[in-house]
Amino acid sequence: MQKTMITRLLPAALLALASGSASAAGFQLLEQNASGIGNAYAGSAAVAENASTIFFNPAGMTQLQAREVSAGLSLVRPSFKFSDQGSKAGVLSGNAQDAGDWAALPNAYLSWALTKDLYVGVGMGAPFGLVTEYNPDWAGAAHSIKFDIKTININPSIAWRANEKVSLGFGLNWQRMEAEYVRRAGIVDLPAGAGGVLIPRPLSQSFATLDADDDSWGWNVGALFTVSDATKVGVSYRSKIKHELEGSLSVSGPNPVFNTVGSSGANATVELPDTFIFSVAHKLDPKWELLGDVSWTGWSSVDKVDIIRSSGALAQTLDTDFQDTWRVALGANYQLDDAWKLKFGVAFDETPVKNAEKRLTSLPDNDRIWFSFGGQWKASKASTLDMGVSYLYVDDTKINNGSATDLQKGLVKGEYDSSVWILGAQYSMSF
Repeated sequence: MQKTMITRLLPAALLALASGSASAAGFQLLEQNASGIGNAYAGSAAVAENASTIFFNPAGMTQLQAREVSAGLSLVRPSFKFSDQGSKAGVLSGNAQDAGDWAALPNAYLSWALTKDLYVGVGMGAPFGLVTEYNPDWAGAAHSIKFDIKTININPSIAWRANEKVSLGFGLNWQRMEAEYVRRAGIVDLPAGAGGVLIPRPLSQSFATLDADDDSWGWNVGALFTVSDATKVGVSYRSKIKHELEGSLSVSGPNPVFNTVGSSGANATVELPDTFIFSVAHKLDPKWELLGDVSWTGWSSVDKVDIIRSSGALAQTLDTDFQDTWRVALGANYQLDDAWKLKFGVAFDETPVKNAEKRLTSLPDNDRIWFSFGGQWKASKASTLDMGVSYLYVDDTKINNGSATDLQKGLVKGEYDSSVWILGAQYSMSF
């Protein structure tokens, strides 16, 4: 009985910890370890520094010691500051508070060699997440007040060293997703009989909240090639994961009848994207190592999100119109001495949102450039501590979403001043 309760409570506890604010483009979270922050995650599928390779390329386990554990924490601080430039939102008006805030992203991994060529492992992280939260009376409050997506991913994996040049890896992914979406029901109040509803509709005074969750399965695969003593090439692929979110749509406000009529069960389907990574790691000499990374993410799987009532009626559509994206990263390591390594990295991360008309207030995303620095301290032969910091530059972001004639949401027109800071630490140990 106690074991069953722990099994049920563990995912909830992990989700509470893994409150994520998107750091990569879209609402993807690259911080599946903190040891890669210093390199802007360049070489992610080719470098097997610790057991976190389970996420980026499970084949990398063959490069580890017989038994290794690794755990880390990344702190992410996005900033989304909105300036109104002509929004038309009925009784709502004005700029918004910074919609970003600090978020904590934990990770943990275990790798175990069954034989000299066969390894098993398991990892835990939060590969997708997003929190944006505005004040309840800003111009876009009928679009979004709070948008909160959390995921937790548990990834059992296996790796096989085929020979000294080639290693292969495979993993399964159990993933839980929770979503909370809060907005005002509309920008104006409607009298009794409007729209065929025979009760007053205090839209601007009422709040609609969607709470839904789901768990689903996916898979990942990878290969690691030792081209020479100095060069390694890694490739990996993570599958799409389709979530059939189930929950409730509730309305709160001054009219109890309207609240009851507007509340119901609800569902939504979200297909999280697949990702392909190609990485290279090359040692120039005993001191310097160069890293490169090209990754593709299939964001077009999130074309739109329909929120459906239990009656089958459409409650709302989030017209995302996401497009596939590319990310390119370059990094370098400098071995200062036997104990210390310095890490450097830059990256360009393409947004899936291509125009201001499709940009959502819940996800005011744009292209970003990473500037990263970190260090690694090898405390002993068996233990290592990595630390890293990244600043993500985001260009001014235009939004022109909606219509002035839409009585439910109105028009949000303006500009976001955005940026992201990432701090993290990772402790790894062999035993």
